[in-house]
Amino acid sequence: MNSKRVTMRDVAAEAGVAPMTVSYTYTRPTRVAAATRDRVLAAAARLGYAGPDPVARSLRNGATRNLGVILGERLNYAFEDPQAARFLAGVSQVCVDNRLGLVLIPSTGNSDDVERVREAAVDGFVLWTTDAADPVLDAVIVTGRPAAIQGGPDVDGIQIVAADDREAARAVAGHMLAGAVSPLILSHPFDRERWTGLTRGPSAGVAFPVTRDRLAGFRDAVEQSGGDWAETPVAVAARNTREDGRRTIEAALSGLDADEQPDVVIAMSDQLAAGARDALGASVRISGWDDSETAQVLGFSSIRQSLYDQGVACASIAAGLTATVAVPAWSLVRRG
Repeated sequence: MNSKRVTMRDVAAEAGVAPMTVSYTYTRPTRVAAATRDRVLAAAARLGYAGPDPVARSLRNGATRNLGVILGERLNYAFEDPQAARFLAGVSQVCVDNRLGLVLIPSTGNSDDVERVREAAVDGFVLWTTDAADPVLDAVIVTGRPAAIQGGPDVDGIQIVAADDREAARAVAGHMLAGAVSPLILSHPFDRERWTGLTRGPSAGVAFPVTRDRLAGFRDAVEQSGGDWAETPVAVAARNTREDGRRTIEAALSGLDADEQPDVVIAMSDQLAAGARDALGASVRISGWDDSETAQVLGFSSIRQSLYDQGVACASIAAGLTATVAVPAWSLVRRG
């Protein structure tokens, strides 16, 4: 069997036409006479030629018509986490409206993350929250392609799309602390190491900007209510899942004294809050974040924001449709 790659010149020779005629047959068929076009396509079929290489054509044109989405998570996170799914739905809508492809690029701290970004055949990047030390950020900036990140960090060359997490955290914590005696914070991971455990009032060493800003808002509310942030227990979950929330709360309970058992849990997501409810039952007040269907069904307070709209905003920047967007809105939904 002949394994030689069939080229446009081979088809041109077989059909007895110029290579440019073969190119026009596939890319501008109206510029080729019908009889000639039929002859070219017949020659291509005999030789097994499928048409011009779309990757090579996109490189020549300087555009791939694809957006790359870099997730600082395992790839299945995009489909399992409700808020990540809503964010990606917003990104996808921009792709549908503008006839763009979507390329998912997982980034989990492996040595090949940077190379995967450098080799991505995309016109722009959308990034899920990471920390400032992530080498993937530099890899994106070096490409010179437009990029936007949900939640931060703040680095030159990448636009941030994020609500005011600190102010929102202050609002929900202030609401939950009214009448509370033993509050417990249920936190997202601090950094890419994803340590999980129980700590007290962290004030440093939090690399993920979303986690850091929400902790700052919780601290504001604790201190405004007369509490001592340095003594406030913070249970840190490794992942944003309901099961992680349950396990983290159960482990934290064993590390708290009898008089510290929580009567209020302030969680950084609805998934974590639902896990807290599973562990503690309905007698302990809980709050979440994102006001998902879970918050509505279980009836706990939550911060409402649209990850879908933030996905649209990030994709619009990455696609070169806009340079900046307004700061996303949020609101506190009180329940229970």
